[in-house]
Amino acid sequence: MSTLAPLRLLREPWNASEGNQSNATAGAGGTWCQGLDIPNELFLTLGLVSLVENLLVVAAILKNRNLHSPMYYFICCLAVSDMLVSISNLAEMLFMLLMEHGVLVIRASIIRHMDNVIDMLICSSVVSSLSFLGVIAVDRYITIFYALRYHSIMTLQRAVVTMASVWLASTVSSTVFITYYRNNAVLLCLIGFFLFMLVLMLVLYIHMFALARHHVRSISSQQKQPTMYRTSSLKGAVTLTILLGVFFICWGPFFFHLILIVTCPTNPFCTCFFSYFNLFLILIICNSVVNPLIYAFRSRELRRTLREVVLCSW
Repeated sequence: MSTLAPLRLLREPWNASEGNQSNATAGAGGTWCQGLDIPNELFLTLGLVSLVENLLVVAAILKNRNLHSPMYYFICCLAVSDMLVSISNLAEMLFMLLMEHGVLVIRASIIRHMDNVIDMLICSSVVSSLSFLGVIAVDRYITIFYALRYHSIMTLQRAVVTMASVWLASTVSSTVFITYYRNNAVLLCLIGFFLFMLVLMLVLYIHMFALARHHVRSISSQQKQPTMYRTSSLKGAVTLTILLGVFFICWGPFFFHLILIVTCPTNPFCTCFFSYFNLFLILIICNSVVNPLIYAFRSRELRRTLREVVLCSW
């Protein structure tokens, strides 16, 4: 097994022979085509940090009844998804180290079954993490544009149905992905899913930013405080940039990698891009580390509960 095995199935085009891959790399030339040698310790460290962060988020939300609302339930599900990425990564790393040092001896058939289970777990958590990022964007949009009707629109029952649907769809899609990962149609579905989430978040957050900017402009003009308008607009722009920038930076390279697998599997320059696959995986794990900072720890109520959890004052 290798770190993040299901994603590493997509390290390079399956339909390109090893000889073609090496010739394409040699043809592209240059040191930059050799990729990056990222140590397993970095995967392990980021996995541990992500696991601790997201575990604290889940514990804080479960502890505080004031956080038992659809918005925080969605954030909790996002944290669980990121936790599964970390747990799968750590479990796989542990088995690798034990087998490499001869501490653990397992039959090949058992290793294949374990690999398939971890594959499905990671793929399911990746898809669910992307899905809940979109769900949180929709929830915030409803909160701003339908504030008076929010509790009638986003009821607890609908929130539960939404969460259950995401987890079910993630499990089914991960099973299909592991079974048919060599099929370009599956890759195109993954690419389309990412582009849909990117466009959805882009449209919703920009619309929310535009409304907030309009409200601040109206208030500042009534109170004749242009400085307030500029400051609030700047803060809104920074928040928007962080939300969309982190999403695109962490997920964009990996899905661009998938696009190149489908469109130019033997092109020398595409082959050079494939050699940086480990970096793209690191960025995905970094997203699990950053998500709690963006979506959870900015809440004052959650930070207060988090301090209580850390101090064990249950």
